[in-house]
Amino acid sequence: MPHRIALTPERATTAARALQVGGLTPFTSIDYPGKLSAVVYVQGCPLRCSYCHNPHLQQRCAGTQTWGAVHAWLQRRVGLVDAVVFSGGEPTVDPMLEDAMRQVRALGFAVGLHSAGTHPRRLQSVLPLLDWIGLDVKAPLHDAATYERITGVRGSAAQAEACLQAVLGAGVDCELRTTAHPLWLSDAALLQLAEDLAERGVRRYALQIARATEAQPAPVATDYPQPDTLARLQVLFTHFVLRRA
Repeated sequence: MPHRIALTPERATTAARALQVGGLTPFTSIDYPGKLSAVVYVQGCPLRCSYCHNPHLQQRCAGTQTWGAVHAWLQRRVGLVDAVVFSGGEPTVDPMLEDAMRQVRALGFAVGLHSAGTHPRRLQSVLPLLDWIGLDVKAPLHDAATYERITGVRGSAAQAEACLQAVLGAGVDCELRTTAHPLWLSDAALLQLAEDLAERGVRRYALQIARATEAQPAPVATDYPQPDTLARLQVLFTHFVLRRA
């Protein structure tokens, strides 16, 4: 969950329309590989994944922080952190994401993005501004039914496919990641997904085992995925990481 910090009220440095901020993590070493970063959480997400750990950011509503105040705070962090990561929610929901990224780059920060691959055109527009992206692929892309069962949204597999093609075509540094639970993805499905990504040239992949939530309270057993599956994933990717709660 994003951590809220007290920000001194500042006059907005941009026009009245600005990025809709839902929270801020002032310092983290895990959200951008190899860099110390601040994370700006953007409100809004069209997906309704049962494992979501930021459901309070799914709606677009008036927040307690403004982008103007966050931007002023970031000016005081120059030299203290390396990067700013836009997370959510789903950052590409916000039409002002590109403008906010340009302001961050102007301050000298590297720019990172966490995305679930929901808005291909908007993602395409911000790719030239990115230094790194963590992109979710939630199920085998050819299995639209499973993808939609996980996300609760029709057409989500096609959107994710378009986003993946855009990211790989742009050549931006990326990590592909899948949040997995045996109720949604069998070991065979995980391998299908991983082999497809590897064939596309993906080299960095993270498998994130779902944490218990109100919607899915049962914890995942430690024998998921099977050792043989994990061994195959390690062979497929130059950089593979397994993340458990």
